Amino acid sequence: MSCLHRRPKRTKSEEQAFQEHMRQVALENGKRLGLEGDPDLQFLLAGVTLVKIRSHSWKKNRFFKLQEDCKTFWHETQKPFRRNKTFTIDDIDAVRKGRQSEGLNKHTDPSVEDQCFAIIFKGRKRNLDLMAANEAEARQWVDGVEKIINNMRNLSHQQKSEHWIINCMRKADKNDDNKMTLKELKHFLRHINVEVDDTYAEEIFKKCDTSNSGSLEGDEIRHFYDLLTQREEVDVIYGNCAKTEGQMSARDVLGFLLNEQRQQASMEDALRLIEKYEVDETAKQQNRMTKDGFMMYLQHEDGSILNPAHKEVYQDMSQPLNNYYISSSHNTYLMEDQLKGPSSTEAYIKALMKSCRCVELDCWDGANGEPVIYHGYTLTSKVLFRDVIKAIKDYAFKTSEYPVILSLENHCTVEQQKLMAHYLISILGDALVTKPLGDTMPSNFPSPEELKGKFLIKGKRLNKLDAAFNNNSTIEEDTVSEEDEAADSENGQKAKPKKSKIKLATVLSDIVIYCKSVHFHGFEHAKENQDFYEMSSFKESKAFNLADTSGTAYIHHNMDKLSRIYPAGSRTDSSNYNPVPMWNVGCQIVALNFQTPSKEMHINQGRFLPNGFCGYILKPEFQRSLSSQFNPNTLTKGPWLQRKTFHIMVISAQQLPKLNKDKQKSIVDPLVRIEIFGVPADNARFNPMWNEKFEFDIHVPELAMVRFLVEDYDSTSQNDLIGQYCLPLTSVQNGYRHVPLLTKRGDVICSAGLFVHLMVIDAE
Repeated sequence: MSCLHRRPKRTKSEEQAFQEHMRQVALENGKRLGLEGDPDLQFLLAGVTLVKIRSHSWKKNRFFKLQEDCKTFWHETQKPFRRNKTFTIDDIDAVRKGRQSEGLNKHTDPSVEDQCFAIIFKGRKRNLDLMAANEAEARQWVDGVEKIINNMRNLSHQQKSEHWIINCMRKADKNDDNKMTLKELKHFLRHINVEVDDTYAEEIFKKCDTSNSGSLEGDEIRHFYDLLTQREEVDVIYGNCAKTEGQMSARDVLGFLLNEQRQQASMEDALRLIEKYEVDETAKQQNRMTKDGFMMYLQHEDGSILNPAHKEVYQDMSQPLNNYYISSSHNTYLMEDQLKGPSSTEAYIKALMKSCRCVELDCWDGANGEPVIYHGYTLTSKVLFRDVIKAIKDYAFKTSEYPVILSLENHCTVEQQKLMAHYLISILGDALVTKPLGDTMPSNFPSPEELKGKFLIKGKRLNKLDAAFNNNSTIEEDTVSEEDEAADSENGQKAKPKKSKIKLATVLSDIVIYCKSVHFHGFEHAKENQDFYEMSSFKESKAFNLADTSGTAYIHHNMDKLSRIYPAGSRTDSSNYNPVPMWNVGCQIVALNFQTPSKEMHINQGRFLPNGFCGYILKPEFQRSLSSQFNPNTLTKGPWLQRKTFHIMVISAQQLPKLNKDKQKSIVDPLVRIEIFGVPADNARFNPMWNEKFEFDIHVPELAMVRFLVEDYDSTSQNDLIGQYCLPLTSVQNGYRHVPLLTKRGDVICSAGLFVHLMVIDAE
């Protein structure tokens, strides 16, 4: 029979000493976050009782407290034999003040609006809906958590690394005595994925235990930390460049930028980096960079693989809307699969906060005369159309100010369509485009710049757009064919009419301005008969076939019209298709299932990472010029053919997390893959060895995407994904660079990354 081993109960003096020690730990961590003495942080550390809300009847008091690491929240549970729960700052996607979640909106009264707040978690973890005793406590909770999140995000890579390692040390300190025994040292090394034999562990321990006390404390732990975080590869690079009394002068820094980083740089640029990153004031006054300053430079945005100039909106945003790739979601309302999963306003919020600029609304008649959104003919749950429009209004422009397209799949009766139009007009207000911009009938699209903060409706329209200028708004309701996607019978779902017609309300028809849905009857027919604002939707099989057989024609079609691509109905698991071939032929609205973490979504996130992550990317010139004969499948000579050679060497990895909790005693064995996605001739994949140089030939760099994938290799089972990162080749910086890593769901893994050397140069 086994027994539980509990920590011996502390004496009163030991408990007082322990509490003082933990108070110092909290102060130290608060200082590291730049929140020393902050009243909101102190409020969280003290803890408070909150009401946890699950339903009208399920409302329980729970004590919540921020732990001394200033990163982990603890809260009690009243279930027998269940441990109290914890979650960390890294788990939180957002904190919303007020009744801004479905649960709070449904299960609380408007009178307690100011007392409510919701913690929204990353991934599919259920929201935490909470109510404080009063408005002041709710505000302190929200303000405190947001301060920690923002300050954590603003830490440098080096500060995040230090924070992570120190917290790992705390966890290894099993008896909380602020000392580290040899046993605890071994546990700590295993926790941070450092594999050493017992002899070497003892050697490090003895080297640091200068007091011969049998444990490390104070400066001894600091010495151990310095030994652990020493980056030999950076030492070598710095040693080769530091030619001025063991340090880098401004001229040395300039030489490094020109020769190693292959940047166009001046002496002013070198001095700017010294001023920005050097931590030693004496060296800074002498216009020199120490090794610590050099490390700071490498680990900040100037040393990142992503060109820092591309983190802001840098492209021309004044071109017609059809000249851009537009970040787009399919069946946006779904949180999970396409057959029985939940529909939620939360799914719209998550997509919009990822800068999605085209969302889909499948509209059906609901009870009590209220239109609802759900996946028709399935068991997916329903959400009110009105609630979705309110959520879209509230969150559409939080991360991007550029226009949002609402793609309507309309299956409602005329009466409920009229209510849909009422909600769109009354809730969205002046932000809804209800007539063409300007005083004359347009001949092409307005630009994203002209449409800032605006909503466009995509759907069926009863008449031509010029009717808006002829005061011809008295047209009667009439029947129109069902939306293309709804009529798609190749779906693996319940049987439904292959094609059907619905009666369309005039008031809903009239607010469809720049995105009128029409059936596609061929490129020649579209050229002769379709106006610029008339667009077609293509299921993936048809779109891929057209891209393969009529690539140039497809590109020309997309030079003055919009195309929307959507996943096959057979993807009932909400899987995704590869968006790259669709971008290769200039399709703008390439709709994916945003709720599904996958390689395809990683590529999509990478495509829209530059240009300020605004959801719009300007297409290459050869996809916009009518004289272009570009075809991604044949690659005839033209301005698109700009052959480059992409040289890369993976040097090291830092702070890779162990994600598989079933392998506690194992060490992460990182396997790195590098993939290129672009035109067929450029697609490639490579598994490099550490410090091995290799190269890719790239024919059309403006369409090429680079993806880094890091897995925990296992010879006996499937590899575990550790992290990934994807970006356009045109946004890659040359030289020695750090590559951040993201989770499968696209969230940043604090402190983890790769260190690489790469070069994109003209091919010989």
